[in-house]
Amino acid sequence: MLSLRTNVARSASEMDRIAPLWNEILKAQPHTLFQSFAWNRLAAEMFRDRSTPYVVWVESDAGAAIIPATMVHAGNRLELIGDALFDYRDALCAGDPELLQLAWQQVAACGKPLRVMSVKGPAAQRHWSDFPRSLFANAPRVDRSLINERGFRLEHSRLGRQIRRLQRLGVSLHIHAGSDSAAIRRLYECKRRHFAADSGNLFVDQRRCEFMVAAAALPESGCEVFTLENASGTLAAGLVSFRDGDIRRCYTIYFHPEWARHSPGIALLYEVTARSLGDGLSCDYMTGEYSYKLRLANASSPLYTVDLSARELAEIATTPQRVPRVA
Repeated sequence: MLSLRTNVARSASEMDRIAPLWNEILKAQPHTLFQSFAWNRLAAEMFRDRSTPYVVWVESDAGAAIIPATMVHAGNRLELIGDALFDYRDALCAGDPELLQLAWQQVAACGKPLRVMSVKGPAAQRHWSDFPRSLFANAPRVDRSLINERGFRLEHSRLGRQIRRLQRLGVSLHIHAGSDSAAIRRLYECKRRHFAADSGNLFVDQRRCEFMVAAAALPESGCEVFTLENASGTLAAGLVSFRDGDIRRCYTIYFHPEWARHSPGIALLYEVTARSLGDGLSCDYMTGEYSYKLRLANASSPLYTVDLSARELAEIATTPQRVPRVA
């Protein structure tokens, strides 16, 4: 292999060296916003006291590969950058798939176990087909190829009536840009405060709230925040979304406990989904088969975990017939 180059970035600032290469690879492979350089660089910086980046990249005349790995201090293991906030993980590769194997060999040389949560179905077949995987959840979605706005509104007419009922109670819909940091911080503060006892609430952690405020402000995030508010300024419900190609990723849904009997959260999700379909967008409801998501969804994508010991990772990285394949 001609002109083989292997490097490791061990900090967010060192990652800046490969920003152009990172973005070039993304042009050559399907990906989500969680593989964007901007999100990974931001996460590496904001969570630097919790994990140390170990981003491996390999280049040759035949292509390039990047594994955005990080060493998590608390678990003494390898993960991919993103703390618990990146729903879909993946390696990056363009060209010769052998380069991805060489990158995994460099990662495996750390001698630490690897845990990746989660790998989405298409990525699992593209880059992880030879890694043992466990199915742990599905990501419900509304696929615009299966229904349009009119059909969706007719199918869920009861939620349309619920939106109108909320309007009669003095609640109105507001749309905030990702640059409106005050609105986004307010939503996450409400979620953190009102659901502090919920063990599954990631945003009890203030740092994660601040990450979301910063990520939403990134121009490439395509962030829009939809809220239902009354005249006194009470936030009855909120939804943080990101435009990712022709998909709106409905990332965070919040409702005020005092408004729970009016179901403002699902009513808002219904309205945002209907408007998105009208704009030619599918809606991804992200990780978790919650009843309110399944009520609206017409499709889903499987999500997998990869959980390997240091020995198992080394075996996969060094066994030729188990090279992760690139479609």
